[in-house]
Amino acid sequence: MEMTVQLTIDCSDPRTMVTFWAEALGYVPEPPPAGHATWRAYWASAGVPEEELPPGAGDLAESIIDPAGRGPRVWFQQVPEPKAAKNRWHFDLKVGGGRDVPRDVRVQRVQATVERLVEAGATVLRIRDDPDSGLHAAAMQDPEGNEFDVV
Repeated sequence: MEMTVQLTIDCSDPRTMVTFWAEALGYVPEPPPAGHATWRAYWASAGVPEEELPPGAGDLAESIIDPAGRGPRVWFQQVPEPKAAKNRWHFDLKVGGGRDVPRDVRVQRVQATVERLVEAGATVLRIRDDPDSGLHAAAMQDPEGNEFDVV
């Protein structure tokens, strides 16, 4: 049996999250299925009752996909309650290249990604820099406070 994986992230503003995480992951907003102008139109054609869709839901993309087809689809599901606690999971954006890459190159790659994501709406929580172990990483938060690391 074939299986695919979708990561679903609860959020209050799917549009903001789509924009941010598409930038962070190198993904693209997922277009609606062929023959449908919007996801809302698709859901209506599939029989989803209007009362189950929050205002604006599906008018713009609420999911992102890997244009290369390797990574999972990520769906940002609008929920009424705010984030209440620390994540029990998080993304590690591995941009440094691993221990085979010289540390100064890894530091430069991490810092460039951190700067790009701050411009996109992220917040830096802390930088871990330990030259003795070779570690250089940033703990960050997305626009809704979900934590992730850039390594």
